[in-house]
Amino acid sequence: QVQLVESGGGLVQAGGSLRLSCAASGTIFSINAMDWYRQAPGKQRELVATSTSGGRINYADSVKGRFTISRDNAKNTVYLQMNSLKPEDTAVYYCRVVIINHRSLEVWGQGTLVTVSS
Repeated sequence: QVQLVESGGGLVQAGGSLRLSCAASGTIFSINAMDWYRQAPGKQRELVATSTSGGRINYADSVKGRFTISRDNAKNTVYLQMNSLKPEDTAVYYCRVVIINHRSLEVWGQGTLVTVSS
């Protein structure tokens, strides 16, 4: 069974930085995509950033210029570097990984809370 373990969340002041990590473990033949989502209380889940095995990267308009997604394929890990954090970035952040093990599998992390104070 594939598992995703997230880390790096916490409490920071506006303007600060955090780096989130999401490590996949288990039986993994290949990874098609690794993404970051977030969900604030009472709001719809939002796609923050996505990366594919082919190197395509996309960001939500709200985080462009501030967040950077990156991957370490050798470690099956995806990162989200978050700079110039704003209170509106406060949310639970989830990683999502699409794994190819004879068939496509979608796996979600447990979530990590990011709180940005003013």
